[in-house]
Amino acid sequence: MIPLVDLQAAHAEVAEEVEAGFKRVLATTGFIGGPEVAAFEREFAEFSGAAHCVGVANGTDAVELALRAAGVKAGDEVVVPANTFVGTVEPVARIGARVVMADIDPETYLVDVKAMLAAIGPKTTAVVPVHLYGQLAAADELRAALAGSGVAVVEDAAQCQGALRHGRGAGADGIAATSFYPGKNLGAYGDAGAVITPDEEQATLVRTLGSHGGLKKYIHDVVGVNSRLDALQAVVLRAKLARLAGWNAARRAAADRYHELLSGLDVVRPVTLDGNEHVWHLYVIRVPGGPDRRDAVLARLHEAGVGAGIHYPFPLHLTPAFADPKYPAGSFPHAERAAGEILSLPLYPQITVAQQETTVRALAAALED
Repeated sequence: MIPLVDLQAAHAEVAEEVEAGFKRVLATTGFIGGPEVAAFEREFAEFSGAAHCVGVANGTDAVELALRAAGVKAGDEVVVPANTFVGTVEPVARIGARVVMADIDPETYLVDVKAMLAAIGPKTTAVVPVHLYGQLAAADELRAALAGSGVAVVEDAAQCQGALRHGRGAGADGIAATSFYPGKNLGAYGDAGAVITPDEEQATLVRTLGSHGGLKKYIHDVVGVNSRLDALQAVVLRAKLARLAGWNAARRAAADRYHELLSGLDVVRPVTLDGNEHVWHLYVIRVPGGPDRRDAVLARLHEAGVGAGIHYPFPLHLTPAFADPKYPAGSFPHAERAAGEILSLPLYPQITVAQQETTVRALAAALED
């Protein structure tokens, strides 16, 4: 079996360091916050090129807290891409704001900047470009277009730890939320997340909101939530962060190899947006011919022991939870077509040449059926 993601291989590289860190935490019983969390926040901020990092419980909370820190409130509208994980939009609904959607670029699957700007209305207080599959959306273009408008740009950076656009990372120039779900490029051993921002006031507000609305015990300045990074997860993240640049380089090498191996097959290889340095959280191809053919290819890959996947099989407006009469089928044709054709191949830093060659042979055989 060739897994889609090999978490055991990653753990083997950090196991001794993680064990030693766990012992430190257990010895002090400092499970919430403490020196391990503070050290990780400093290290990840530096790695990201951001001034501030605030650890939180998970990536979904990170998006919500970032939106709230950016001023989004109940009754507002927030524009998101139709092609993203539900964790991008659940926070909008939890705040009480309305989800407004925009179509994607058909080549990169990132949000179409023009479509996102066109979706802005009088109640819009934020747009959320999603940095998908390991590369950054054009948040810089959105910030430039929206400067002085009062509409915030809140980046969903859950899939792009270490990615750059014109030499700048997510959160370096504006508030960003990220996830450390185990399968991410930088993954914890459970749920974890963070908000990164250059703005000290925003960072303080995120920390306040995530700590029951106050920074002093029993003093609650605002209505907050309980969303804090725990020390054991910080230990794991620190150990992995020290290796992340090397792991991302290995992902890039594996992606380059797939580019070559897939040449000549009846698939569409992924495209990197100009100005981006990709970190290949996922290697997403397209299988022309629609969902029936794609699903048949996926089934054949699974039969051959190749752990391929789909990210994501349904655009948001076609999921029951976020269905909207304003967005019937056909509203976002690029996102809808992509959902029926995209396919994620196995990719992780430790993947071998033999595993990639086996994957591509199985894919070639499946495409011929």
